[in-house]
Amino acid sequence: MSVSLDATDRKILKALQRDASQSLEEIARQVGASKTPVWNRIRKLREAGVIKQQTAVLDPEALGLEACFFVLIRTSEHEADWQQRFLKALLDRDEVLEAHRLAGDIDYILKVRVENARAYDQFYQALIQEVRIYNVTALLSMEEIKSTFALPIRD
Repeated sequence: MSVSLDATDRKILKALQRDASQSLEEIARQVGASKTPVWNRIRKLREAGVIKQQTAVLDPEALGLEACFFVLIRTSEHEADWQQRFLKALLDRDEVLEAHRLAGDIDYILKVRVENARAYDQFYQALIQEVRIYNVTALLSMEEIKSTFALPIRD
């Protein structure tokens, strides 16, 4: 469901995506409005679900998480019980940053962030102990060229 946004809402969202820790006064200055209307708009955007959460973006390498793997999963299992166990296995693992169910030859793709190849193997071994998987292909990212949480907000 799409929410109707005006130009001021879009400016507020762009400012928050750049840095959600900035003061309400700074955001208001950037969008050319006073603090109270900006605060009310932010509150309404939260209530509407446009703003899901505010968080800090951490540097994975600074935390020793230098290896990023994209894991392609094919399964011959499609029953509800298997899907529930698979979902639980993914949700229980902090290493899984993203998980997507796909159309096509590959059923799922995971983005997994770990210290190194040994840590990835431990993740993989634990995963296949919990759920039966037909085929797994792990692709090591050699270089992260672009990574952002900022969504395109059209004027």
